[in-house]
Amino acid sequence: MKIEIWSDVACPWCYIGKRRFETALAAFPHRDSVEVQWRSYQLDPTLPEHYDGTELDYLSTRKGMAPEQVSQMFEHVAAQAKGEGLNYRFDAVVVANSFTAHRLIHLAAARGVQDAAKERLLSDHFEHGKDIGSREYLTALGQDLGLDAGDLAELFSTDAYADDVRNDFAEARALGISGVPFFVIDRKFGLSGAQPAETFSAALEQAWQDSHPLAMVGADDAADAAACGPDGCAV
Repeated sequence: MKIEIWSDVACPWCYIGKRRFETALAAFPHRDSVEVQWRSYQLDPTLPEHYDGTELDYLSTRKGMAPEQVSQMFEHVAAQAKGEGLNYRFDAVVVANSFTAHRLIHLAAARGVQDAAKERLLSDHFEHGKDIGSREYLTALGQDLGLDAGDLAELFSTDAYADDVRNDFAEARALGISGVPFFVIDRKFGLSGAQPAETFSAALEQAWQDSHPLAMVGADDAADAAACGPDGCAV
């Protein structure tokens, strides 16, 4: 069973959704048969590589939200994050374009450490105030993940993996995805948003049953087989 997750490194609900999905997956009996693939999405592709201002400034000026409304939103989201064991620090968030970070995630996927890259980027962005648009930060993160120095340098000297990121954007549009996180199971089932773990559990079970229907054995002889039902037992 394959699960594709479209999300942005700069999306606070995406990290919360990741945790809730992981809770459901950990309890899923067939988790060893599940492949998870992270797909790229950008909430604001127009962001400069670095934005001179706080997250509150960014949302209130570029998104037209009142500062008081933004602050209330921060409190609500931080409380939801805390419930999943995450410590959001919106006052320390560095606003930056996430495109190169998505390219790094694709490089990490090619080397088998995609989830570790996604986890670190989300945690560093929302909990530790790291600059996800910084070459120095992304290089250091890649080194922590064991990625080749030449491959990391290539991210900043070429457009390596840029087409992969853009293809993810295009697939999201084709699927009608207009917000993240968005979870697609076997290209048959879709879940939008940071759903409760129970909803993810139900979706996993439904998708598994859909791809592994019960096969009846000896169905031709069923009428003659001894069994009990609501009206009693066969003699």
